[in-house]
Amino acid sequence: MAHADPLLASQVNEFIGKADHGRATAPGSTVRVMLVDDHAILREGLSALLELESDLKVVGQAGSIPEAVENATLLKPDLIITDLSLPGATGMQGIVELRSRAPNARLIVLTVHNTEEYIRAALSAGADGYILKDASRAELVHGVRAVLAGQRHLCPRSSARVVRSYLGEPQPASAAVTGVTGREREILAMIASGQSNKRIAIVLNRSVKTVEKHRANLMRKLGLHNVADVTRFALQSGLLRGEGAEASAEG
Repeated sequence: MAHADPLLASQVNEFIGKADHGRATAPGSTVRVMLVDDHAILREGLSALLELESDLKVVGQAGSIPEAVENATLLKPDLIITDLSLPGATGMQGIVELRSRAPNARLIVLTVHNTEEYIRAALSAGADGYILKDASRAELVHGVRAVLAGQRHLCPRSSARVVRSYLGEPQPASAAVTGVTGREREILAMIASGQSNKRIAIVLNRSVKTVEKHRANLMRKLGLHNVADVTRFALQSGLLRGEGAEASAEG
């Protein structure tokens, strides 16, 4: 990133922006951290790495979204570090649920997924930081410090991915999307970002029954069977860059 074009760097910074969740952690205070990953050995290793920092204290761990939501409510962590691929919910839905239960916590995604679609979707769902699992300890700590200071943060490889997206042509949407109405595209993107039928109805000023009808028609047209299928299709088709993603981000 050191040799990136200044204009591109400014565009990336504008895209990332400042986090609008919670508050910056006061210097010198102990930061209560919760780890969410379905691999216990990864959680234990991450806990050991983080607690090498004198002000970071891991107060809880979870292996699924339902467990994480319960722990977040009880423990009220200052920082949540979560994977995207977890039992109990899609990755983006998990971020939305954790954000609703711990609105003042900072949230970092720690994942293997390094595509612009995943990065955008995670930030739109409420993540403050995005770090890859192959990051060094120094990169992880740097990201944690940036997020705790009130910034949004992308690790170097994810930042490079976003820069490359500005250099290339937009990827065309899947041909299967051509049979989908504009309203259904909005709903598809919002489902993929983890929004409930009730929330979608509020944002689009429609009844829940109308949203349910659009959702059923959409899934029938595209041959999708569950939320995970919808999320995968939206990411592959680039629909999370559209209006539905923007609406979910604003909500």
